[in-house]
Amino acid sequence: MASVQRLVLDVLKPHQPNTLEFARAIAALGEGYQVDIRVLEVDEDTETLQVIIEGNRLDFEGISGAISENGASLHSIDEVSVVG
Repeated sequence: MASVQRLVLDVLKPHQPNTLEFARAIAALGEGYQVDIRVLEVDEDTETLQVIIEGNRLDFEGISGAISENGASLHSIDEVSVVG
């Protein structure tokens, strides 16, 4: 069965939670998840982020849910790596 190993996501989030808390919330979803975040743009109310997640068998639905639960929205999947 194919498994997702890497995702690069375009995310818009409010200033709170801060970027560190946001990364921890995603990383906590799976053992060995590595989360790297680059802040691309900051405005009065929001931050545009590039979120890179790597690990074995990434749970996209869980990741998407964690993004929403933290008040953010997933704009696009910019890159994906899948291993068969």
